Order: sequence, then structure tokens, then C-alpha cells
Amino acid sequence: MDTSLQPEMTTSRKTRMLYTLSSLGVTIPVEAVSGVIMFYIVDVKNLPAPWFATFWVIYTLYNALNNPVLGFLSDRTRSRWGRRIPYILFSGVPYVVTFALLFLAPFDGRDNPTALLIFFGVVIVLWEGLYTALATGYYSLLPEMFASFHERTDVAAKMNLFQTGGLIIGVALPPILSEWLGWSWMAILLSVIAVIAIYLGIPAMFEKKSSQEQTYVPFIPALKATFINRSFITAATAQAMRFFGTGVLMAGMMFYMKYCLKVDEGLTTVIFGVAFLVAAAMLYPWRHFIANRTDSRTTLILANLVMIIAVIPLGLSTSLITTIIAAILVGIGLSGLILIGDVIIAEVVDEDEVKVGQQRAGMYFGMSGFIITLSGMLVSVVFGLLLPRFGYDTLLEVQPASVDLGFRIFLTIPPIIGFLLAILALYFYPLHGERLKEVRRALNKEA
Repeated sequence: MDTSLQPEMTTSRKTRMLYTLSSLGVTIPVEAVSGVIMFYIVDVKNLPAPWFATFWVIYTLYNALNNPVLGFLSDRTRSRWGRRIPYILFSGVPYVVTFALLFLAPFDGRDNPTALLIFFGVVIVLWEGLYTALATGYYSLLPEMFASFHERTDVAAKMNLFQTGGLIIGVALPPILSEWLGWSWMAILLSVIAVIAIYLGIPAMFEKKSSQEQTYVPFIPALKATFINRSFITAATAQAMRFFGTGVLMAGMMFYMKYCLKVDEGLTTVIFGVAFLVAAAMLYPWRHFIANRTDSRTTLILANLVMIIAVIPLGLSTSLITTIIAAILVGIGLSGLILIGDVIIAEVVDEDEVKVGQQRAGMYFGMSGFIITLSGMLVSVVFGLLLPRFGYDTLLEVQPASVDLGFRIFLTIPPIIGFLLAILALYFYPLHGERLKEVRRALNKEA
């Protein structure tokens, strides 16, 4: 890595720490929804799996489409707080309130599946819109507040330590907390932690005054610009495929523990806890030994390769010990993925700024969210098509033995395909080597 092109860090350690603290609050609810909502609605509240899968396809399309719209609005916003900060300031509280409501559903799928689906559908649509507004504002600050690659990887490492904490709280703890407190109180507790973290970080956030003085391209040309940007399309596709792979793992793990290993699904906390703690421990090794010595592209390719190796034991495991070993390997790979995920999109934003003279982070992070969100639809489609073929039916008191094989296939084959496609997309990612150096030279001249 050529560090001669990099300016010194321009923000204080306190600023970087407080900014990244907010990521804990952003992460907890969304990871809980990704990790346990399918199990809660389908297996606990007994909504038929095909109903859930069908709704999730429609919901994901809405979820995907609102990302570029809110990203564009974020770029165009004018206020005394700035472009991005209002979305964080005013979305935080309703974001956590609607999250808690998801786990307060008063209906059961065996008695009234229609009412359950309507309640769940309305609340999650409201929640997701608030999440998109909050996350778009928050992540769009990254390239504006932090200029250099080393500063961004430092922020990314700190941010992802908090996000790993969010994964532990939002994904690993709910199985055991739901047994101790019940699903409703579990959600309320997570909401309180999330809202405190979000608002503690806001005082450290800032925007450049010049950013609100730019003249912006209308929505359709701005949207078109992202679709013809090879750097963006390859980076966002790689991110979407990695989120598909990890999304399958998170959505299926409680089912895997219950129906494959035949253990208490509360032990999912142990598996996720091991994976996320290892991921946290490996962030700085990934940053120091790989990311800062190579580039974003190489780091993500290596991390996806580790993930492929990591999921293979899940198809064969018959014991908790083997699954824990797989979790350790998943944690190592996941660490590299989460370290660089936002950094590579920030590089795309930099390249676009050099080309057009405008910083359009909101549009690019919004469109990245659009493409990544489609991976969630793919998870639900694969789940809805695959598992019923192996006899999984939420209305049965006892599932047939064939669901064991179904969940083993679900947790291995689709993730491997996803990670392989991510590597393929990264192979065609052009923003590396001399081309990346040219972008950094141009930005340094402008600064």
C-alpha cells in the first residue's frame, strides 16, 4: 500500500470513537431482524413458511427501492443540522420503537395467520423505512468525515468492533434472552441499548459546510450514473452476494441447532457468540497484516475464501464441538468482510467525486443498500422453496426427519455459491493498483 498518497488523520481519536459508537445502535435491531425474525415469526408465531417467503419477496422489493430514493434525498437535503445528521437525529427513536413492536405481535399463525401477517407486515415496513433513513445518513458521513484510507480503515475497525458487539447483542443473545425474559422483553431491552448508543455518538458527527453548496444532478441521471459505474456495480454485487451468504447462515442457524444437532436452540447464542467474538478479535489483524498492505479488493477476496472453507463443516457436523470449530472459521472470514465492506463503497464515492466534482455518498450508499437488500429476498426465496421440499411445515407438531438434510443443505450450498459469486464480482472490480492511486492523487490535489 502506497502511504505517500495518504493525508494524515484529520480527526481526533474521540471523534472517531464516538462516531463509531453509534454503529452499535444502528446494528442491534437490524441484525436481530436478520438473525431471528424468521425463526420468531415462522417457528414461534407459526406463520406458514410459504406465506412468510411470499411476503418477504414483496417487502424486500420495497426495502430495496427506498434505498436510492432516501440516498438521493440525503444528498439534496438542506438544513441547519446538515445533509445527513437530520436523518440520524429524527429517525433513531421511532426506529427502535417499531423494532420492539415486531416482537409484540398479538396474533398466532395457527389461529389467525392473516391478522399476524398484516400486523407484522405493517410494522416491519415502517421499521425498515426508518432504518434506511438512519443508516443512509450515518454511513454517508464516512467518506466526508474521514479522508484517507488509513483513517477509514481505523474508523472501520472501530466501527466493526461495535458492530460485532451489535451482532452479539442482536443475533447471539436473543435465543437465550427470549428463554429468560420472553421475546417481548428481549426486544425492549435491545431497543433501550440501541437508542442510547445512537444518540451518544451524534455530538461527534460533522459535515463540511461546502457539501450543502453543491449543485446536484437530478434523480434519474444520478441513478443512471450508478448503474453505468463499473466500480460500483462490481463492488455492490460482491457485497450483495456476501450478505446473501451470511444472511442464510444467520437465518438458518436456530433451525439448524433445533432440527440437525437436536439441541436447545438457545445454544445458538454460543455459536453466534463464538463467531462474533472471533470476528472482533481479528479486526485489527486483518487491518494491519492484510488491508493496509494490499487493498480492499484483495482483502475481500481472501475473506470470502475463508467463508467458503468455514461453512463446509456445517453440512457434516453431528456435534456442537464441530459446529463451534466452524463458527471460529466463520468469525475469521466475517472479520475481513465487515472491516472493508463500507470502505470499498467509500472508494467508489471518491472515484465518482473525481469524475463529476460532487460528493454523492448518499446516492451510492443508497444504491448499495438497494442491491444488497435484494440478497435478503433471495434468502427468503431459497428458504421458501427448499425447506418445504424436505417436509418442513410450521403447522406440524413434530417435523419429519428429512428436515435435517434440508437445513444442512440450506446452510452450506447457497452460502458457498454466494461467496463464490462475490469473489467473481471482485475479480472484475477495477478500482485497485494504479487506478486507485490516481483517484487518491486527484483527491489530494483538490483538498
